Amino acid sequence: MSARRDLGPDFEDAVVESFLDKMGQEIDRRVDERLAEAAPKARRPARSATSEGQRLALAIVSLALGTIATVLFVVMGPDQMIGLIPVWAGIIIVNGIYNGSRKD
Repeated sequence: MSARRDLGPDFEDAVVESFLDKMGQEIDRRVDERLAEAAPKARRPARSATSEGQRLALAIVSLALGTIATVLFVVMGPDQMIGLIPVWAGIIIVNGIYNGSRKD
């Protein structure tokens, strides 16, 4: 108010504009502070990447596919049985990696 009186009516618009600019900056600062305080509260704890149901489903599907592969190799004959090793090794590795990454 004293700046307005000192400068006179010619600078009234500039004084008001400067005042409004400073008020806008202060409001922005307060909003930023409140948002920063609220951000940790709004975050939910991270869920594990995989649920127990997904682990069980992988185990069931793996065993089903492994069983089907075993039956197919048995039907193809004894010479083809060596092909079961990479099939079951792959199933074990996939399940081990998937279930070994869980955080208890």
